[in-house]
Amino acid sequence: MDKILVMLQLQNQLNDSTNGEDWTKGLTKNNKVINWKRCIYMECAEMIDSFSWKHWKNIDADPDWDNLQIEVVDVWHFIISLAIENYVTNMRGGVEDLGIDISNMPSFEKIDVSNDKFASQDEVIEKVETIMSIVLSKSELDLEALISEFFELVIMSGLDLNTLYRLYVGKNILNQFRQDNGYKEGSYIKVWNGDEDNVVMKRIWEDNSDIKPDALYIELTKTYISINN
Repeated sequence: MDKILVMLQLQNQLNDSTNGEDWTKGLTKNNKVINWKRCIYMECAEMIDSFSWKHWKNIDADPDWDNLQIEVVDVWHFIISLAIENYVTNMRGGVEDLGIDISNMPSFEKIDVSNDKFASQDEVIEKVETIMSIVLSKSELDLEALISEFFELVIMSGLDLNTLYRLYVGKNILNQFRQDNGYKEGSYIKVWNGDEDNVVMKRIWEDNSDIKPDALYIELTKTYISINN
């Protein structure tokens, strides 16, 4: 429950900061329409590109499991944003209520167990496409089904609650770092010495699993300055 609640709180704060405090009404502070469902299925498409699914190109390439895990975390940002919006607009409660409900879901118990095993490429792609079908459906959103399928994907991607939490916090800090360094304006540099900033962030976490969020932000700043000087 604690890790879920922290992730929900961090996402809520990030959305308040980047989109304005009325973001749950579907508009940013600049009156840009927010479509979390579209965010989810577009990120899912990027997730599938972690695999050599094309029958005409790179057919023997190995799966990029590191990228897959990063994309899983990106999708989680959008799923919990959609969930918070759903709870607020339908008067189901706030972040704390959502956290309690998620932690009481049967599927939550499955990710609260240590795991580092990957499913097959085809199984992962099928699960990703199931998630896409839920958010592309014209029927009323089945939020519990969406979260349950996502938790299945977490397990299939070699992650569990602890690793999902660590990567989420890392990506949350990176997203804030991006916003502070010109991401919206288009001046931010996403590739650092040949590696995407996602990969750099993940590497910093892996080198120091006990690093605090504030310290991670400082390390990102140091690295970013060094490549731009």
